[in-house]
Amino acid sequence: MDLLNTLVDKGLRRELPTRDEALAVLATSDDDVLDVVAAAGKVRRHWFGRRVKLNYLVNLKSGLCPEDCSYCSQRLGSKADILKYTWLKPDQASQAAAAGLAGGAKRVCLVASGRGPTDRDVDRVSDTIKAIKDQNEDVEVCACLGLLSDGQAERLREAGADAYNHNLNTSEGTYGDITTTHTYADRVDTVQKAHAAGLSACSGLIAGMGESDEDLVDVVYSLRELDPDSVPVNFLIPFEGTPLAKEWNLTPQRCLRILAMVRFVCPDVEVRIAGGREVHLRTMQPLALNLANSIFLGDYLTSEGQAGKADLEMIADAGFEVEGAGEVTLPEHRVTAGAGCGAHAEAGCGADADAGCGSHEGGGVCGSVKVQAEQEQPAEARTDLVAVRRRGAGTDLAPNA
Repeated sequence: MDLLNTLVDKGLRRELPTRDEALAVLATSDDDVLDVVAAAGKVRRHWFGRRVKLNYLVNLKSGLCPEDCSYCSQRLGSKADILKYTWLKPDQASQAAAAGLAGGAKRVCLVASGRGPTDRDVDRVSDTIKAIKDQNEDVEVCACLGLLSDGQAERLREAGADAYNHNLNTSEGTYGDITTTHTYADRVDTVQKAHAAGLSACSGLIAGMGESDEDLVDVVYSLRELDPDSVPVNFLIPFEGTPLAKEWNLTPQRCLRILAMVRFVCPDVEVRIAGGREVHLRTMQPLALNLANSIFLGDYLTSEGQAGKADLEMIADAGFEVEGAGEVTLPEHRVTAGAGCGAHAEAGCGADADAGCGSHEGGGVCGSVKVQAEQEQPAEARTDLVAVRRRGAGTDLAPNA
């Protein structure tokens, strides 16, 4: 049985692939990328059908962050020419959210720059959640406010938050190269606090920061162990004025392989194509819907995305359908038992992850799919596709939704 058939079988059983198998997905050649997409697509359709969940970002407070995350346009010392504003009032945030909901979004993600919220900030966000839910009773609200202190996750849950997002971003081994003002362990702690408070945990990664294949596999396996309900996959937007402005490492095919690897490792979670899909996937975005079951609609925090109308047309043209407000995103076993992205399935939580398939000496990979013998060619720098957001929250212009 070849590599892809093995991975499909494991994905349908929620069984953890070996690390070698995950690495082999990333190493497949561009000639085989459609085979990889087709295989991972079987796993995606098994657990999520042809539904695509739409999420909408509202940037509550933009810029002026004291943290030094190298990828971020809002970081300490950033020279990126982005919008900068302090906290939106609850009615302003509710109006911004309404645009996304009218466009078909079922989840609103409330984001604020900064190390983490003060108790007063939690009060502000709680008032905002109430304002949004007063107008839209069935909407899901996810908060993303940075590192949480004790008790803050519980307060957000009491205020009506459904989920909390805090990404691991990259592997533990390389985290210190990306950020120095907080640690990887700080991020893990916040995801665990959200889980413990009864919030749906949302945690993902950023690809394209110069990391190795091993780093990508490391962070995805770490995410699986953390057991989030949703895993957003961001592709670095190299903003001018940030330390990673020259990091153009991604091709559309590379992005598809990364999404496929995430789907195989976390088969039954909401895998979301997040920031940077327009910049790096470009015309291959519809193919990525065969791998991920969730996207952001419209613009991002500080950059502009594809027009909301184009998002909806893309979903329909690719043969998918927008997930309705009354539909449950996650498979029943996750909703009823909190089973996690395979973490409590037969294979155990990462058990034997490094053991290989058992049929090759040295833990080699089962497979007939070609792997690349040479390093990928550098990606073209598409700075023309990086557009700073000038509309929506924090402006007087209509949002993109």
